[in-house]
Amino acid sequence: MSLEQDIFQRTKIDFNKLVAYGFQKECHQYVYIQNILDNSFQVVITINTDEDIHGKMIDLAFHEEYINFRIKAQTGEFITNIRQEYEKILNDIKDKCTTPQYFIYPQANRITDYIIKTYHDYPDFPWTSDPHYGVFRHHNNQKWYALMMNINKNKITSENGDVEIINLKLKEEHILQLLQENGFYRAYHMNKKKWISIILDGT
Repeated sequence: MSLEQDIFQRTKIDFNKLVAYGFQKECHQYVYIQNILDNSFQVVITINTDEDIHGKMIDLAFHEEYINFRIKAQTGEFITNIRQEYEKILNDIKDKCTTPQYFIYPQANRITDYIIKTYHDYPDFPWTSDPHYGVFRHHNNQKWYALMMNINKNKITSENGDVEIINLKLKEEHILQLLQENGFYRAYHMNKKKWISIILDGT
């Protein structure tokens, strides 16, 4: 995962705020330029309409890209200052031009928005060891009815790959019916008679 992806994960870009922040729209992307360290370096941040975020550092003395700050093994005051300035800009853009997203994938966030708007139940994240596992509870009795988590697909299928799933609590007869359809699986890490797992990949 790149530094940009790490900082901007679980956020959604507000393109109107990008323009107000100082980004210039160029075709299908938005570009922000800022000089740092007494105009010796220039930061260029590019965000396209698919919310892919890329950044580069230009050494203005040589007019070429400077990449050493991305190498974790590189240390020292000079490199540390450049890295900190770059991260400071990214975090400021994140704070002023994005809205937080509870989960990584679009379908998980759409379901979350639906639950919040319909039932006024917000996810909570009770495990420090698995901070991305979100639980939805009945607000009257605090019992779980859904759990979203990020797992390897091979936990419930024969395939590999990172994916988000939702575990839903259902009546046993409904579970048996749904298991005949694509995208529905016996519950991962839950009572398989009372819960079912659904892969949130759009299927």
